[in-house]
Amino acid sequence: MSEELTLLVRDIGDAGVAEMAGAPGLAAAVDQHVAAVRDHIGARRPPQDALMDYLHGFAEDAFRRGWWPGSTRDWEFVRIVAVCWMMRENA
Repeated sequence: MSEELTLLVRDIGDAGVAEMAGAPGLAAAVDQHVAAVRDHIGARRPPQDALMDYLHGFAEDAFRRGWWPGSTRDWEFVRIVAVCWMMRENA
């Protein structure tokens, strides 16, 4: 993954995790995505390297499909926030 993409994903994740504290709807959506990522990876507490691999693959695929972060909380935004939250919780 390029450095630009890494920074963008990190910035989305950091902003989204911070926003969750005051946005119950976002927190609920992130919780659903966390469950889906755990199912996909196959672990309740996936290791950091598995989460990073998933995040890189997910972001690269989203960009190939033409996704770019906007001002709305779209599906991709919430998934990135969920993985970043998991990485913080598992640290």
